Amino acid sequence: MDLLLGATNLFALLAMGHFLGDFGLQGDRMASEKCPGRGVTLAWGWWLVSHAAIHGLIVALLTGFPLLGVAEWGVHSLIDLGKCRGGYNLAVDQTLHLLCKLLWVLIALRLERLPAWLA
Repeated sequence: MDLLLGATNLFALLAMGHFLGDFGLQGDRMASEKCPGRGVTLAWGWWLVSHAAIHGLIVALLTGFPLLGVAEWGVHSLIDLGKCRGGYNLAVDQTLHLLCKLLWVLIALRLERLPAWLA
């Protein structure tokens, strides 16, 4: 497998998976109620953890490395919590998420764990 091609393909899929998770699979209720003080139908933490778990699953499935999915789950939660608390805007939020996807690709490369089907 050409490593550069495999890494590029993995990043592209992770980025697409991210946008699917953040915009396609996250409804208005989840987007609002995952923030502290906004939980109406469920406590806000349940919404946030559930949303981030979707992202963790996407990363785990695409990389074939469940521990990267767990890392995504935690980091995605923290990034979204920072945005909810007014720490930064949507552009910074999305940039941080995509930088995490790049980090997962670099870790997969370092561990020589790029899925064979990517090349």
